[in-house]
Amino acid sequence: MISGNGLREDAEEKQITNTAVRDWLDEYKDAVYEADDFLDEIGYEALWQELEAGAQTLRCQTPKRSIKLEDLQERLDDLVKQKDALGLINRTGKEPSSPKRPTTSLVDERCVYDRDDDREAILKLLLSDDANGQNPGVVPIVGMGGVGKTTLAQLVYNHSRVQEWFGLKAWVCVSEAFSVLRLTKAILEGFGSKPGLVNLDRLQLQLKKRLQGKKFLLVLDDVWNEDHAEWDSLLTPLKYGAQGMSKILVTTRNESVASVVRTVTTHHLKELTEDSCWSVFSKHAFRGENPTAHEELLEIGRAIARKCKGLPLAAKTLGLLLRTQRDVEEWEKILKSNLWDLPKNNILPALRLSYLYLPPHLKQCFAYCAIFPKGYSFEKDELVLLWMAEGFLVHFEVDDMEKGGAVCFDDLLSRSFFQKPSASRSSFVMHDLMHDLAIYVSGQFCFSFTWGKNKSSKSTRRTRHLSFVEDTGGFCSTTGSEIIREAKHLRTYRTFPRFLECHSDFYDEIFQSTIGRLRVLFMTDCSDAMVCSTSKLKHLRYLDLSASNYLVKLPEEVCGLLNLQTLILDYCERLASLPDLGNLINLRHLNLERTGIERLPESLGRLINMRYLNIKATPLKEMPPHIGQLAKLQTLTDFLVGRQSETSIKELGKLRFLQGELHIGNLQNIVDARDAAEANLKGRKDLDELRLTWDGDTHDPQHVRSTLEKLEPNRNVKVLHIYGYGGVRFPEWVGESSFTNIVSLKLIRCTNCTSIPPLGQLASLESLLIEAFEKVETVGPEFYGNCTAMKKPFESLKTLSFRSMPEWREWISDEGSREAFPLLEKLLIEKCPNLAKAIPRHHLPRVTRFTISGCEHTVTHALISPTLIHVIEKNEIKVCALKCVALDLLPMLDSLSIIDCPDLESLCAYERPLNDLTFLRSLEIQKCPKLVSFPLLPSLYSLTISDCSEVELCPEGGFPSTLQSLEIWRCNKLIAGRMQWGLQTLPSLSHFTIGLDENVESFPEEMLLPSSLTSLTISSLEHLKSLDYKGLQHLTSLNELTIRNCPLIESMPEEGLPSSLSTLRLHRCPMLGESCEREKGKDWPKISYIPRVDIS
Repeated sequence: MISGNGLREDAEEKQITNTAVRDWLDEYKDAVYEADDFLDEIGYEALWQELEAGAQTLRCQTPKRSIKLEDLQERLDDLVKQKDALGLINRTGKEPSSPKRPTTSLVDERCVYDRDDDREAILKLLLSDDANGQNPGVVPIVGMGGVGKTTLAQLVYNHSRVQEWFGLKAWVCVSEAFSVLRLTKAILEGFGSKPGLVNLDRLQLQLKKRLQGKKFLLVLDDVWNEDHAEWDSLLTPLKYGAQGMSKILVTTRNESVASVVRTVTTHHLKELTEDSCWSVFSKHAFRGENPTAHEELLEIGRAIARKCKGLPLAAKTLGLLLRTQRDVEEWEKILKSNLWDLPKNNILPALRLSYLYLPPHLKQCFAYCAIFPKGYSFEKDELVLLWMAEGFLVHFEVDDMEKGGAVCFDDLLSRSFFQKPSASRSSFVMHDLMHDLAIYVSGQFCFSFTWGKNKSSKSTRRTRHLSFVEDTGGFCSTTGSEIIREAKHLRTYRTFPRFLECHSDFYDEIFQSTIGRLRVLFMTDCSDAMVCSTSKLKHLRYLDLSASNYLVKLPEEVCGLLNLQTLILDYCERLASLPDLGNLINLRHLNLERTGIERLPESLGRLINMRYLNIKATPLKEMPPHIGQLAKLQTLTDFLVGRQSETSIKELGKLRFLQGELHIGNLQNIVDARDAAEANLKGRKDLDELRLTWDGDTHDPQHVRSTLEKLEPNRNVKVLHIYGYGGVRFPEWVGESSFTNIVSLKLIRCTNCTSIPPLGQLASLESLLIEAFEKVETVGPEFYGNCTAMKKPFESLKTLSFRSMPEWREWISDEGSREAFPLLEKLLIEKCPNLAKAIPRHHLPRVTRFTISGCEHTVTHALISPTLIHVIEKNEIKVCALKCVALDLLPMLDSLSIIDCPDLESLCAYERPLNDLTFLRSLEIQKCPKLVSFPLLPSLYSLTISDCSEVELCPEGGFPSTLQSLEIWRCNKLIAGRMQWGLQTLPSLSHFTIGLDENVESFPEEMLLPSSLTSLTISSLEHLKSLDYKGLQHLTSLNELTIRNCPLIESMPEEGLPSSLSTLRLHRCPMLGESCEREKGKDWPKISYIPRVDIS
């Protein structure tokens, strides 16, 4: 038999220059997979017999063994004979030790060298107006792989001047799969919006609204696509940002991409100098030590750095490889390796070397990542579970496999095989060059197929890990089936994105062609019958059935999957019941989030190896009996207290290893408050987030208080939420200064409480929500607590919200509390109708957003505070004393919305001319019926006026020349005087919208609109009968025309529309839509030249 890792290590190095060894190694790996499957089948049969002997009910028959020992032995013997002929030996040398310290999530500028000039050049381009008048300005960074383009972009993205200059920032990794739909969604998310329906038109309209008139920076990292049309489509909603001030920073290896996207000169990023490359290498190789302390390594190290050819990624990777080595021989081995002399084939020699020196188990783990698409963001726990299913973690103790997988992950992260994007908290990526390396080293064993691409590539009989990646071409079951038929020994099948739907025939092909070797299977939107077919998969460890909306009951056949470790059923919203799961003794992770399951099977208590149970957002009412038997459970999202002893909160006390987050619900079911003490929350040092919920009437406030008193958590808790508490006062531990780690606190529906606990003492508290305290009348000094002279109350708080407090009348503080809230940024007060005084006279130097909503009697000093208001919202206010907003007292204001203020008469100035308000970029005024006029605001980019019936004059002196976007809705008097607006004099106006007027019959009048206009929207002009060509003919820059809800328009102008149009949208205009119908309408010849016509 073959002796394992030592022989494989020798072959791994020799196969680089010897194709015969490479062929032998592939055959060796294939045989090892076969042997592993053979042993796994024996283990499965033994487990089956053990369960049968224990009188367990097994509904399905044991699958027959698919591998013959004789054939396998013959194959292995042949490999042994070949190894001698190839000169392969069994190495016993020491492997490089494995560092355990993971890298940080942000760019460490101390490890970046020789990029100051590049950074300043990019900053200069980003922080200046676009001289070419292009919007947005696009700045490309071009350089070879590994030269540091992404690092330079991160340095700029996180620079303080960029933070101050741009109101919105987003970072999106593009990579090779360029989909306008996917990228538009990702950009929306990056700018902090939740994308709506997955429809490109809707998404682009949503993005347009988000960016209109705003100054934004968008980084598109790693762009490969050179298609002008796709780039223009992606750019359409981005053109609505602040004219000349919004920027896109693009990184790419391809000069052709830069020539397509750029509006300014391309910045070419060169390789590092030899000295800088040495600095990067030595920084990582010597771990902060002085390199001169190791003189014997200096000359060798400099020679290695020179071989990195100025590429910081190569220098960093090799530095990390050698940072645990101080042996001259090891350093010389790297320097003299023949890998430096091989053809690169897009794989840097330094990266090959770094891989070659990985321990064998890490090589396996890394190569598996070739199934990910380039640029894919993955979670640590997700990848560890996949490794575990594939058997890559078997050298760890069974009880510690998840922990061992985390060590492997951190090891690869610390060696830069993985990276953590600066914009992400929990996800990771692989550098493109590392992804290329993973594909190279995995060879035929991993295959990732992208629809519409790599059509010439095929899977082989050796393919064990297969992924299908969605592209704009959609799913093609014929091609997919052909690939499956080739890969008969498949171990992994998964899709990207995770919820990619495949036809049922495709899954049938998987079950028929792959001879039952699958260990990892992703099946989305499958039926009960399809799940039944999985019973043949005796090797299966990981089954993901997410979002299977046809799945009502999990078939009992699943219970025959005796090796199953991970079962994911989240978002199977119709799934109502589970079978007896008692046979799944290897199950460790069960995800039932957002299923319809109302009751868990009692057999769950027999799954003694369970580590993770997610029952978030399910209709469960209580836990199954004796849940405390799951003694190894580490993550339990919810514990729902029952009334019986076997489902009581005492069971929670038996789960000693819980960590992360925990929600304890149905606390009203605790009969004896002393039982709560047995949950031992005070001893749970690893619980970070705790939610406590009473759901129902709490008739005995003292009993409820005693219960909460005994549910005191450990001082390590960071997030604490309490819902439905029925006590009159809180126990003393709530608000105690010893809880120094709490950063988020929510107290909601505490309807009997007459006061708020002393929360000002919580030194690390950053976010606080107080909601539905129905009996609180005064927030007084007790709220601030007993802080010392050295500590200010609420010293770390950034967000403070009060909601739904109907009896709250006054907020007061004493002298000792005047310095409270030094870091407060957002203050929200909603639905507090009797509050007469909004806040005491605190000095709030950092507040940028203040919202008051549904507070009928509120008078606030905030309206005359020069540092406070960013946004004022007064919705559904019956009595409002706000008659004038003194804008000069808000000099740093950059965006202002005034909504539903029935008494507002003017925007005025008290102390200085309004010409000094150079920061205000965006102004929105809605539902202010007494407002007559508004002043000239010199730096305004975006102006929206809606439902202001008395406004009849534009500002004295006209609209500001900086104006880029103007929207006028339901302002009849103002619209009637539109010829006096002077829009022709506005050189930057690019977007104009007019809507909801009953008197306009023809639009636009000649010389009304400026030639700079790129977008025109005409909406809900119910009496509009015609478009005036004289008002359109000079709009030579117009790209987009939208006409919505104008039922009386019958046709387009006889002369047609501007030739510059690229998009025409006609919505709810029945007669005009009919006349413009494609190929049929009488006006179709007038518009047929327009690339995109949307009629609905």
